[in-house]
Amino acid sequence: MRNSLLDRFRGAGGTSGSSGAKTFRADFTASLVVFLVAVPLCVGVAVASGVPAELGLITGIVGGLVTGFLPGSSLQVSGPAAGLTVLVYEAVEQYGVAALGVLVLISGLLQLAMGALGLGRWFRAISVAVVQGMLAGIGLVLIAGQLYALADAKAPTSGLDKIFGIPELIGDVAGSGDALKALAVGVGTIAVLVLWPRFRQGAKVLPAPLAAVALATASTAIFDLPIARVEVKGLLDAIQPPGGSEFQALAEVGVIGTVLAFTLIASAESLFSAAAVDRLHDGPRTDYDKELMAQGAGNAVCGVLGALPMTAVIVRSAANVQAGAKTKASRVLHGVWLLIFAVLFPSALGVIPVATLAGVLVYSGWKLIPTKDLVPLWRSHRGEAIILVVTAGAIVITNMFEGVIIGLLMAVAKTAWETSHVHVEVSGLEDGDGAGAGADDKPLHVRVRGHATFLRLPKLLDELEGLPREREIELDLTGLRHVDHACEMALATWTERHNAVVKRDAALEERVPA
Repeated sequence: MRNSLLDRFRGAGGTSGSSGAKTFRADFTASLVVFLVAVPLCVGVAVASGVPAELGLITGIVGGLVTGFLPGSSLQVSGPAAGLTVLVYEAVEQYGVAALGVLVLISGLLQLAMGALGLGRWFRAISVAVVQGMLAGIGLVLIAGQLYALADAKAPTSGLDKIFGIPELIGDVAGSGDALKALAVGVGTIAVLVLWPRFRQGAKVLPAPLAAVALATASTAIFDLPIARVEVKGLLDAIQPPGGSEFQALAEVGVIGTVLAFTLIASAESLFSAAAVDRLHDGPRTDYDKELMAQGAGNAVCGVLGALPMTAVIVRSAANVQAGAKTKASRVLHGVWLLIFAVLFPSALGVIPVATLAGVLVYSGWKLIPTKDLVPLWRSHRGEAIILVVTAGAIVITNMFEGVIIGLLMAVAKTAWETSHVHVEVSGLEDGDGAGAGADDKPLHVRVRGHATFLRLPKLLDELEGLPREREIELDLTGLRHVDHACEMALATWTERHNAVVKRDAALEERVPA
C-alpha cells in the first residue's frame, strides 16, 4: 500500500524500494520549504490585490492539491502570483470582489479548452521581449502601489497616478510619526530579504520571505508599533462562490477583456516558468498542453471558490527544486500544509503588519524587472529591447491588457519588418555611359527579389527614385517569393507613371528645333 502511494507520485526520478522511501523523504522536506516560502507570498499577494488574505491561501491550497496532483510539469509549484496582482486589483476595483470568481472561472475554462486543443506549445512562440516587458511593467506598477502600503497609505488607482503621487506621499510620510514607523518596518523587511540569503546556513533553515516577515512581525509586537495589521475573516467566511448576478457581468465588453488578460498572462507566465524550471532539474520535461490544462483546472476551482487566479510561480518552483524535490508529491504536500495552517492558525495572520507584506512585494516587483538583461539585450538585439521597454511603459500608462496587446503588435511588426528583405537589381546602366548614340534610349531592366511587403515599400520606392529619370523602366517581379497587394499596386503605378514622364519628355525634345 505504501509503495503504491509512492508510485502514484513518482515521476521525476523515483525508484522502488528503499530508493522510493528516500524520494518520499526528499519530497517531504522540500514541501516544508515550499510551504514556508508560500505563506508570506500568498498573504502578501492577496492583500496587494485588495481581497481578504485568506483568498491567497485558498489559491495556494488549490495550486497544491489540484494543480499539483495533475500531470504537466513535475516540480513546478502554482499559487497566487505577483505577476497578476495589478490586474486583479484593477478588476476588484471595477467589478467588486464578488465578480472575481466569475473572471477566474471563465479564464480557467479557457485554459482547459486551449490545452485540450493543443495550443499550449504555441505560447512558446510569444516574444520573450513581450513577456519580459509585461513582467517589468507589472513590477513597476506593483512597486509604485506598494510604496503607499509601506507607509500605511491608500494608493491611487491608475499606474500613472501612483507614480506622480509619490512626491506628495513623501511629504505626507515626513510629517507623520506613525507613517515613518510603518515605513521603517517595510524598509527593514526589504533589507532582510536582500541580506538574508548571504547567511547561507540561516537561509537553509528558514527561507528569506518567512524570515523577513517573522522578524518584522516580532519587532512590531515587541515595540507595540501603531501600524496597520492584516485583517482576518476566517477561511470559510472568505470563500465567496459567484452567483447569477456576477455571471451577468460577462455581457460587458470590459469584463471580456479582463478575462482574456487573465488567460493570456496566467498561461504565458506559467508556461515560461515551466521552461525555466525544466532547466533546473534532470527529471521529465514539461508537457505544455497538459500543464496548461492543469493550470486551467486549478483556476476553475479557484473561480468556484471566489479565490485569486493562479499561475506557476518561479520563486516557489525554484525553492522546490533547490530543496531536493524529486516528484510532484512535494507540491501536493505543500498544499496540505497550507490547508492545515489556514484551518488551525488563521489568527496568526492578524499579527502581520501590512507594511511588511508591502516590503515583500516591493522586493518581488523589483525581481520582475530584468535590470541585468536590458543592457546586453540593447547591445545585441536593439529591436527586442525597444519592445520590452515600450511594453512595460504601455502597461504603466494604460493598463495590463492594452499594454500586452501593444507589445504583441510591436513584436509582430518587427518580425514582419525583418522578414521583408527586398533586393533591387538593375541592368543596363552601363549602356548609358559612353556606349554610343542611342544607348540612352534603351530601357533599364529592374529585377526585384525577396519579399515585398508594405513595410519595405518606402525603401523600395526610394531606390527606384534614384534611377536615371530619362530612361524607361522594365520592371521584373518574377524574382519575388512574396508580394502583397499594396506593394504590387504601388510598384506598377510608379513604373507606369515614370515611363509616361520619360516618353513625354522625349516627345518634347523632338519638337524643339536643333
